[in-house]
Amino acid sequence: MKINKMVLLALIFSANFLFAQTEEHKISKLIDDWHQSAAQANYESYFGKMTSDAVFIGTDASENWQLEAFKAFSKPYFDKGKAWSFSAVERNIYIDPTQKFAWFDELLDTWMGICRGSGVVHNENGDWKIAHYVLSATVPNDDMRQLIEIKKEKDSLQILQMRSKYSAKPNDK
Repeated sequence: MKINKMVLLALIFSANFLFAQTEEHKISKLIDDWHQSAAQANYESYFGKMTSDAVFIGTDASENWQLEAFKAFSKPYFDKGKAWSFSAVERNIYIDPTQKFAWFDELLDTWMGICRGSGVVHNENGDWKIAHYVLSATVPNDDMRQLIEIKKEKDSLQILQMRSKYSAKPNDK
C-alpha cells in the first residue's frame, strides 16, 4: 500500500512538473514569436500576441503606453517595414499556481545594446498573451554617475512636469 501511494505521489509530481515545463515552453515561444513579429514588422502578429488591455512601458520616462496608443505610435514603424529587433539571450519565467498568470524577465540583445525586458502574461482560454511589458536600458554600475550627469537636466524638467500633472489629479482617498 505504501508503494502505491509513493508511486501515485511520484506520478502527480511528474505530471505537475511536465505541465509546468510545457506552459513555460509555450510562454517562452510566445515571447520569442512576439519579438520576431516586431523584427519582421508584422503588425497584426505582434499586437495579436497582446491582451486587449495590454500596457507597454518603454525606455523613455514618458512611455507608458496603453494598447491603443502604443499601436498608433508603432504603426508607422511597422508600415515602413522596420520596427525593432530584440532577441533574448537569457529569460526566467515564473508561473502562478493557478496557471492564469505568469511573469518573466529577460536580457535582450538590441540596437541599444543589452536591455532588460520584464512582463506579465495572462492565460486567456488556453492561450498565453502579453498583458504588461517593461523595456529597460541596462547601465553598468561603474557608468551610473556619468549617466546621471548626462540625464540631469532633462530628468529635472520631466520630474517637475510629472509632479504637477500628478498633483493635479483628484485625491483617491
